[in-house]
Amino acid sequence: MKTISLETLSLDAAAEIAQRALSHGRAANMAPLAVAVLDVRGALKAFLADDGTSLLRFDIAFGKAWGALGMGFGGRALQQRSANTPLFYNALHAMTDGKVVTVPGSVLVRNAQGELLGAVGISGDSSDNDERCAVAGIEALGLRADTGAPA
Repeated sequence: MKTISLETLSLDAAAEIAQRALSHGRAANMAPLAVAVLDVRGALKAFLADDGTSLLRFDIAFGKAWGALGMGFGGRALQQRSANTPLFYNALHAMTDGKVVTVPGSVLVRNAQGELLGAVGISGDSSDNDERCAVAGIEALGLRADTGAPA
């Protein structure tokens, strides 16, 4: 087994997170999932999709991860904040050409020290189930999943 660095979100770590997230979804008989993993710069490090995902799943998964990373909050906080300040989030959507998706299923990836390494976005099942798969993929590597839920 190859050693995966947990100091940065390496290509190997991103691919492993994506694979573990898909495996979690399959084991739970979820709908086909698409998983986007971004590093701290917002660069796409891995994308995997189950057979049978629909056309827009990449855009949604990427938008979930990109929005969480860009705003610094997991999807649960993004959803709550967008409900509380809709004018701001309307402006944010306009500024980003609609790329930001503000629902669960967008999870920040942190190391044991709490440092931000990147983000995972998943689309395909319910937002809650998408989030569960992202958390499973991240935690399988011993990293911390930050969903934006209150502590």
